[in-house]
Amino acid sequence: MRTEDAASSVPSKHGSSALRMGPRKKVSTSDLLVSHGRHFGRTVFTLCNYPSLLTNGILRLEQLEDTPLEDLSAEERREHRIFEQLLDSYPGLLERLKDGSEEEILHVGELIGKGAAGARGDDTKTLKSAVLDWISPRGEAIQPPLHRNSKIDRGFNHELTGSLLCPAGLDWNDPRIKDNLRSGETLVCGDQWPIFVYANHIYDSEDLWCGLLRSRLLVYAYKHVFTSPSSVDREPKATRSGNARLHGMNSVTIASLAYIATQVRFTLSSSSVFSRTDTTTDSETFYHSLLDLLEDPEECKEVDELLTWWNRQVFPASSAAKRPISANSALSKIRQRHIALKQATHGNVAF
Repeated sequence: MRTEDAASSVPSKHGSSALRMGPRKKVSTSDLLVSHGRHFGRTVFTLCNYPSLLTNGILRLEQLEDTPLEDLSAEERREHRIFEQLLDSYPGLLERLKDGSEEEILHVGELIGKGAAGARGDDTKTLKSAVLDWISPRGEAIQPPLHRNSKIDRGFNHELTGSLLCPAGLDWNDPRIKDNLRSGETLVCGDQWPIFVYANHIYDSEDLWCGLLRSRLLVYAYKHVFTSPSSVDREPKATRSGNARLHGMNSVTIASLAYIATQVRFTLSSSSVFSRTDTTTDSETFYHSLLDLLEDPEECKEVDELLTWWNRQVFPASSAAKRPISANSALSKIRQRHIALKQATHGNVAF
């Protein structure tokens, strides 16, 4: 072998400059599924076994050819609705699942689940520190101090986090109640919502929807996750980059509210590892209890008002944030007059 040939076959230590961009990495289908899983978990359903969701969904499509959807249990109907939302949100997924082997279906589910779990882990990590800035008394430090990288002193162990996690309807200032919460004698289930989910941390037993899921802490956490950490202390803008913009999200979803509330509740707790089976924080029950309320058709009026309120906080430029026209406003009367004139004109047309 000639010297120059040998030299050409050996990678040069000075062959490429670190100041030049390398070739663009081609985005693989796996990357897209993981990315989609991140957003789907945050906005549609997070505590989910995705391989089972896909496997059951494909089998249920065949079952529904002979069985009406109404004959399925409530849990099966919810699962199938989530499965259909996943199909609708990812073009070509249904064909891939139908044509794929059982191993391929499981693999797709694992990739989506990897994305959802990764997003949940990332949000848990960043919120753990950020939430301390939001709950600190204005102009004061938290006393005794709370560690940013450890949660052992949070939960009912600390006066501040304990007051926020105290179930609505219980008085944290009552020494007996406080002692029972701290000792574990009073067991808090996931469907006992903490006071921090209410605006100004005020619970009205006579008007149960008053302030529900409208707290400043939830708004800060939502912006932190969806419109970027830097947007928390600023006026929201449609052009700001963040997870919402990356995925074309321009309105708040029911599941995203439940997701953020679950994240904040866990962040304030003393538990160190987020787990759907953790009986201490009971995160799965908490998440499902919020979804049960927000998806209840009987509560649609209150939920619509809640979503409109949230869209004004997070996506003020979107159509979902627009206020309905007041019934007695001049604009409403002008539009009613136009409608009446149009109907009268059509009524006078001879055929």
